[in-house]
Amino acid sequence: MTAPTVAWAGDDAPVKVQGKDAVKGASQVAIAAFNVGFIFESTDQTKASGGLMGAFGGATKAKSSLVGVTPAMMQSIADAAYADFVAKLNAAGLTVQDPAAVFAAPALANPHGQQPPVEIGIQLEKGSKGKATYMKPTVLPTLILLPGDFTGSGMSSIGLNMSAGQASGALSNYAKAAGVPVLDVTYLIDFSDQKRPGAFSFGGLEVNANLSVTPSYSRMTALGPNGKTVTVTLNRGVSVDGDFVDKQDASSNLDKTTQAAANVGGGVMAAMGFGGMRFGKTRKFEFTAKPGNYEQGATKAAALANDQMVGQIVSLR
Repeated sequence: MTAPTVAWAGDDAPVKVQGKDAVKGASQVAIAAFNVGFIFESTDQTKASGGLMGAFGGATKAKSSLVGVTPAMMQSIADAAYADFVAKLNAAGLTVQDPAAVFAAPALANPHGQQPPVEIGIQLEKGSKGKATYMKPTVLPTLILLPGDFTGSGMSSIGLNMSAGQASGALSNYAKAAGVPVLDVTYLIDFSDQKRPGAFSFGGLEVNANLSVTPSYSRMTALGPNGKTVTVTLNRGVSVDGDFVDKQDASSNLDKTTQAAANVGGGVMAAMGFGGMRFGKTRKFEFTAKPGNYEQGATKAAALANDQMVGQIVSLR
């Protein structure tokens, strides 16, 4: 069932809506893109907690990697999430155009898409970077990214940004020619939830095993036949707890020994009155996906995000 639409205010809203009228009065839609991205590597950096009265200072960095997710696993998640999205649109009274007919239209002779998997170095929140792999449902012939669907990091994203701009024009032309709104959905699924520590935490970062559709980087764009555009962006993450991955500390013994020596040195210097000695920490974590469990968790997270997106379409039309 589609989640009911709820009125929220400001930053408390689960989604951020920009634009209007793109889907007003619509009885059918075309889905040109439904992308599911998976974060496999991420580096998160935060200021140290100031444990031991601020003796250590510095910054804490957590490097995380996910292994064990096969292309077949990613494909099954993308297919299931897309099927759920279509079913919820239908339940809301919207007919979804046949993808084969959509992409056979002259306006989409060149949709400026990519063949998956598409790997992108992405810029996450300040101080954080990651590597993501994007997949599409089997039923869609190409993977289309629109401007704003990703925040690229590095030279490799320049070509993707150019294609995204051209794709936006192609989809807008189709919407006008067909007289129906065109939808582009992009979700980014994270495999870890990093929380800020308390003031006296030695850890610096706590990495919890759960799966979430990441806020700000997960969104839906609706291109209307009237030239209007609506963008719905997740303002809060959609998270699912469960036994989806195994986590182990992948820091080498050398890393730990060096860090321990730095910490002791920082404490001694602080005791001698030399506060402000800053020794950052680097912790490495490796996550191994549990087959079956991982797909179930990621699909559920995407389905919860679908509830938010379909609810907004119903409200806006």
